[in-house]
Amino acid sequence: MKKAHTLNELIDLVHEAVYEVDELRACLEHDDDEASTYTPYLDDLDRMLRDLHEAMVSGRYAGVGGGEDLAFMPLFKKHERAIPFRELLRTINATHREGYEA
Repeated sequence: MKKAHTLNELIDLVHEAVYEVDELRACLEHDDDEASTYTPYLDDLDRMLRDLHEAMVSGRYAGVGGGEDLAFMPLFKKHERAIPFRELLRTINATHREGYEA
C-alpha cells in the first residue's frame, strides 16, 4: 500500500482504519470465540485512531515527516499478527514518519 500524497488522503486512511475497527467490533458481536483475540488491543487502538483523526480534521495534527512513530505503534507491534488491517496501519504510520508519497 502506497503512502498518502496529501493530508486529505492521510485523513481518509485514518478514517478507513476507524471504519475497520468498527467493522471488527460488529463481527465480534456474532462470534464470541474470536473476541479473545481482538479484545486485548481493540479499545485502545480505537481510541488512538479516533484521537488521531480528530487532531487531523481540527488542525491540531503536527504534520508528517518528523521521523517518529504514531502513538498506536507500540500497541500495534505487540498485537500486529492479530490485526486484520495491519497494512493500513503500517501505511498511516509510514506516511506520518517519512512524509507524503512524491
